[in-house]
Amino acid sequence: MIFKLENSINQPVFLSKNKGVELFVKREDRIHPFVSGNKYRKLKYNLIEAKNKGSKTLLTFGGAYSNHIAAVASAGKTFGFETIGVIRGEELSDKEHPNATLNFAKECGMQFKFVSREDYRNKTSKVFIDNLEKEFGTFYLIPEGGTNPLAIKGCEEILTDEDNDFDYICTAVGTGGTISGLINCSKPGQQVLGFSALKGDFLQQDISKFVTKANWEIIIDYHFGGYAKINEALISFINQFKSDHKIPLDPIYTGKMMFGIFDLIEKGFFPNESRILAIHTGGLQGVSGMNVILKKKNLLIIK
Repeated sequence: MIFKLENSINQPVFLSKNKGVELFVKREDRIHPFVSGNKYRKLKYNLIEAKNKGSKTLLTFGGAYSNHIAAVASAGKTFGFETIGVIRGEELSDKEHPNATLNFAKECGMQFKFVSREDYRNKTSKVFIDNLEKEFGTFYLIPEGGTNPLAIKGCEEILTDEDNDFDYICTAVGTGGTISGLINCSKPGQQVLGFSALKGDFLQQDISKFVTKANWEIIIDYHFGGYAKINEALISFINQFKSDHKIPLDPIYTGKMMFGIFDLIEKGFFPNESRILAIHTGGLQGVSGMNVILKKKNLLIIK
């Protein structure tokens, strides 16, 4: 119950020699078109557990443009699970074709339950979950973003022996599951840097519940205003990066991470001759939906 991983490679990014560092990108986005990057890693052992328990249905949570929703829907279709997505934003229930992400999930067979943003905040409460079970019957619950102990177990498999010589491991951070797995499997002497896609410094406690090492840091200076917030500087960077290095980035996670890495390199954050490995966590399915929004605002789109 796993996809083949032969497409996950470390791709060098060539920088001018005077920067004094080497940068590589682990192309986890190439694992699968929709269940790619950290979504594959987080779902792997959850799908195995769901099958072992005899579960027929997966239920999870997400926003209208969620990579996680698309990944669960695709994985469910591939491996024979019914899927239910509890979607933030009850106003979306009135739209026949809300956006590309939800349209794709629906085509994969996912059933939606749209809830208000107020109700969505209570999604982890026992009352909320009990009501979902009354409505849909039994299901295997996967949390928003997929982060749980089984997800972290999957993310601990991102780094391989060929990654032992890197000094810094960099990743985008949303719910903290991916970085937790990377911290747990990091080698002595490696520093793990998480570039937060969300505004605020509130992930420290969540991550600390899953890790025992102290070789990590959350960098909160490159969120561009908060989750899903972007500007033309970020879009221009993403487009230029793809043109220069033939690697597509998404605007929610990997684009912000790579922008931050390049900025820190310019500022001399990394010691001379450092070797940096940036994890491409996927998320490219969301680009088309973001471009729809950008076009409506007459802004530069992502190529």
